[in-house]
Amino acid sequence: MELAIGFLIAFAIAVTGVGAGTITAPILVLFLHVPLPLAVGTALVYSAIVKLIVVPIQMWRKQVAYRAVGYMLLGGLPGVLIGVWLFRRVVARGHESILYAALGSIIVVSSGWHLYRTFRKKKTLQADRNHPKWLALLMLPIGAEVGFSSSGAGALGTIALLGLTTLSASQIVGTDLAFGLCLSLVGGGLHLLSQNLDAVLLFKLLSGGVLGAIAGSALAPRLPNQKLRLVLTAWLLMIGVQFCYQALHAHAEAQSQKHLAYNPVIQRAQLQSLKIAKQ
Repeated sequence: MELAIGFLIAFAIAVTGVGAGTITAPILVLFLHVPLPLAVGTALVYSAIVKLIVVPIQMWRKQVAYRAVGYMLLGGLPGVLIGVWLFRRVVARGHESILYAALGSIIVVSSGWHLYRTFRKKKTLQADRNHPKWLALLMLPIGAEVGFSSSGAGALGTIALLGLTTLSASQIVGTDLAFGLCLSLVGGGLHLLSQNLDAVLLFKLLSGGVLGAIAGSALAPRLPNQKLRLVLTAWLLMIGVQFCYQALHAHAEAQSQKHLAYNPVIQRAQLQSLKIAKQ
């Protein structure tokens, strides 16, 4: 099961350019029932290793704009550090509903944007939209999102490149993958140091992921990647909505337990139960 999942995720990344973190963490939680904190760290390390295979191929095809990547990293790398720090604080306090809400929200927003761009009428490109220096500012919160939830680099990075550069579609995919690789290396390394990952699961995913990355990179020019991306995006949108629902449900349960804990009637009943048990 893990081998097949690793293969399919890596294949989808190579063909569509959709971020590994956006796909991997939800699949690990929903299908393999991995706790979300472990799923985030495992997804980041898996993403970094898969992109180490995919990105050199993009570089060989001259689809990476290094100047744009440099601007993106100026804000993205500090953002990852902030995101990992926030992640550790949330996990230490046991507020997993925040993780569910963050991951679900970013998936819904990014998937909704991709669907909007797919179905809207095409407009002529404006020549004055080439402002790559603004990428550094925008990548700070995106980097924080990657460090916090493992997702965001692929989806939101693509949106920023579309709005602020005149790169071609293939260059946007290659540039965003290179940016995501750097963030995954830093974020995954920090999660690895914190032991926020499942090493056995990671090895199984990579066993299939390496083959998937190679196969996807080889077949990408021959496949209808736009249609595949549309199907994948629609599926991710449904997953994002489910994560948001789980976040609301977990928050409601936490509030209910807190209310019960501070209810004096229930506290007296609990004390009486303890006295009876001791007698």
